[in-house]
Amino acid sequence: FGGSLARTEATGYGLLYFTNAMLKANDIDIAGKTIAVSGAGNVAIYAIEKAQQLGGKPVTCSDSTGWIYDPEGIDVELLKEIKEVRRERLTAYAEARPSAEYHEGKGVWTVKCDIELQLEDAKILVENGVLAVAEGANMPTTIEATEYLQENGILFAPGKASNAGGVATSALEMSQNSQRLSWTFEEVDSKLQAIMENIFANAAAAAEEYGMDKNYVAGANIAGFKKVVDAMNAQGIV
Repeated sequence: FGGSLARTEATGYGLLYFTNAMLKANDIDIAGKTIAVSGAGNVAIYAIEKAQQLGGKPVTCSDSTGWIYDPEGIDVELLKEIKEVRRERLTAYAEARPSAEYHEGKGVWTVKCDIELQLEDAKILVENGVLAVAEGANMPTTIEATEYLQENGILFAPGKASNAGGVATSALEMSQNSQRLSWTFEEVDSKLQAIMENIFANAAAAAEEYGMDKNYVAGANIAGFKKVVDAMNAQGIV
């Protein structure tokens, strides 16, 4: 009958909860930071919304035909109206928002910013002085681009960890079904935040334990692998 509250928002919100935990661990405050977001679908819309709630300033979004730069910050309610209700292109956003610029084709990564969500061109990001890159999709970053970012000291949140919010909230939905309960939006959101912060903590701890401090790609791989191995050992399979 509709599923859990907050499931629609979960992947985008979870991405920002992970990103914020990563920034905090490196003494960076997301508040006041300029953020570039690629995409204008479910994940991007709710990543923008949560970034604003955390005090960040998302200034871009994109679809298959072009991208928006809005220096005053993306109007998330207008974006929802255009993409979720009217199902129109981002040209409609620019027409309704005087502060916005619409650009055909690719180029969202050319805007100077502090934090990036998803990746197209690692070299441009580094040249623009980006602080962090967080994947909101399933491995959208090539190995070469990931390594380039890491070599240049950019904080990198790998999708297998930072993109887990949707699946995590599906598990919360299953818990509610099993208990015949329906939690409030705030309850689900709070549990999602705790899950994403715990995922980051596990990835960070694994990276440090194996001599790869702040390499959250390695940390996520190791932490995930150990969890599976521990479960297999507990069942006597290995």
